Amino acid sequence: MKLHKASAAVTAALVLSLTATACGGDSGDDGGSGDGGGKITIGIKFDQPGLGLKKPDGTYAGFDVDVATYVAKELGYEAKDIVWKESPSAERENLIANGDVKFVVASYSINDERKKKVDFAGPYFLAHQDLLVRSDDSSITKAEDLNSKKLCSVTGSTSAQNVKEELAPKADLQEFGGYSECLTGLENKAVDALTTDDSILAGYASQQEHQGKFKLAGLKLSDENYGIGLKKGDTELQTKINEALKKMESDGSWQKAVTANFGPSGYKNEPAPAIS
Repeated sequence: MKLHKASAAVTAALVLSLTATACGGDSGDDGGSGDGGGKITIGIKFDQPGLGLKKPDGTYAGFDVDVATYVAKELGYEAKDIVWKESPSAERENLIANGDVKFVVASYSINDERKKKVDFAGPYFLAHQDLLVRSDDSSITKAEDLNSKKLCSVTGSTSAQNVKEELAPKADLQEFGGYSECLTGLENKAVDALTTDDSILAGYASQQEHQGKFKLAGLKLSDENYGIGLKKGDTELQTKINEALKKMESDGSWQKAVTANFGPSGYKNEPAPAIS
């Protein structure tokens, strides 16, 4: 009788063990171990044309998407294995720290404050703060010209504050809820210029409905080195991503992605930055 009970207990324990193992592998998302198989979750922007955009058909497009897809492939994941997660600017560090994403590719400028919370691979792109103006407007060729103009940016934008506080203190700053509102205002001559990173401006100007309407002023009001954000201390992944970025530049895929996503705006990009 005692032997029977012991056997039953062993059998029950074995069943529970097998069940737990099966449940543990249910998600199929390993977060990106680098060994391939399963899924990898990557953070991008969903609302930045030219960089990271979720299209009406549910697919994703943009330079950051192309970079992330290339890196994922070098880590052992096909495009179908990628789970895209929206990563608004204010949430990027939290998403990385909480393990909600393996890494973030989302116009993520490297700076000392952010490096206290996350590590970066790259940089993979050098952007500059710039101005977008109407294509027929030749009156704005330098930041100081905005002193008699209406400058638009999104509410809370540091880019607009930089111009207003340092370069054109007399500019009439108009703050809207989103870049699309600024573009409408620019087209309708309600505002004279829009400011943010030139890569973002080029993305909007490259959209089919905007082509030919706007141009970049070509000013370099700041340096913004975009990096790929990942969990603090994950040097193994950082090294693998850096190797992927170097390969992307050397085999021509980097420039091809830049041309495809920003080319229609006439954007003159900087060469691929050296990986630090």
